[in-house]
Amino acid sequence: MNRIVSLVPSITELVCELGLADQLVGRTGFCIHPKEALKKIPKVGGTKSVNLKKIRALAPTHVIVNVDENKKETADALAGFVPNVIVTHPLAPLDNLALYRQIGNAFGKQRAAEALCARFESAYKNVCEKKFKERAVLYLIWKDPWMTVSRDTYVSRTLALFGLQTLPVSADARYPKLNNLDVKGTELLLLSTEPYRFREIHLREIGEKTGKPVHLVDGEMTSWYGPRAIAGLSYLAEFSSLL
Repeated sequence: MNRIVSLVPSITELVCELGLADQLVGRTGFCIHPKEALKKIPKVGGTKSVNLKKIRALAPTHVIVNVDENKKETADALAGFVPNVIVTHPLAPLDNLALYRQIGNAFGKQRAAEALCARFESAYKNVCEKKFKERAVLYLIWKDPWMTVSRDTYVSRTLALFGLQTLPVSADARYPKLNNLDVKGTELLLLSTEPYRFREIHLREIGEKTGKPVHLVDGEMTSWYGPRAIAGLSYLAEFSSLL
């Protein structure tokens, strides 16, 4: 029997969706879906603050990590005592297909993975058949300091499907820090509910600060891979049509 530790919230959900919940022995505190299936699964810290001692004690056969979510030094340390470290790095919505198959192939769940691929392809086709108004947006993921996403990210490429083109156009970092809220060229601001917990209270504050329209967006629907990415396509189609 495999013993899986997932350090990626969205992929923990994927593991369960593929019928592998009974092989999951560890997760991060941010792995919250599906709630019932994860209730009794031990937590091993956060995505950036992994407790290696706890993972070692769980004696996993596989640990799943992600380039954006987890630190490279964590993955390197895990490779020293875990037989299989599975590295993931989706960069665009269609990369979900390879991700489903990567996890499905690793654990003998190819049929379930292909079924999920079919669901994603159907939802993606529906999006591609629609036309969305092009708008320049500043997508905020953090406060103190302000942080956004570059166009070389899964989030940015996902938003672009719906005409929401993120700013800045170019950046040295994939998740740039902003010295101030420079909204030149920005038509509207989107506040993500994760990783920073932007809430309704921030809308007026930032709206008054920038003089631009500000909207709250479900961060899980823009940034999570796995099965939630399918729901995310429907969510963002409706969300963008209401802006």
